[in-house]
Amino acid sequence: MIEFLIASLLFVVLAFSLLYRVFKGPTAADRLCAADSLDLVCATALVLYALYSGRSVYLDIALVVALLGFVSTVFVARYLERRL
Repeated sequence: MIEFLIASLLFVVLAFSLLYRVFKGPTAADRLCAADSLDLVCATALVLYALYSGRSVYLDIALVVALLGFVSTVFVARYLERRL
């Protein structure tokens, strides 16, 4: 039980540091990388919550979040390269 609490606190600290980088990133590529990392942190937090609560619906939501994050990262990266 205490392990989930410690992991949750670490994920919150990591999410806030990534949010800072998303808003204050020096370049658009840095912001994109931080946003993609934030997406993965959210998906991992959903997996941890699924383990904690014992409900598998959160695993499906985590999978959808991770897939949408990947697709959006690819689209934004192609836009930044001016090839879209």
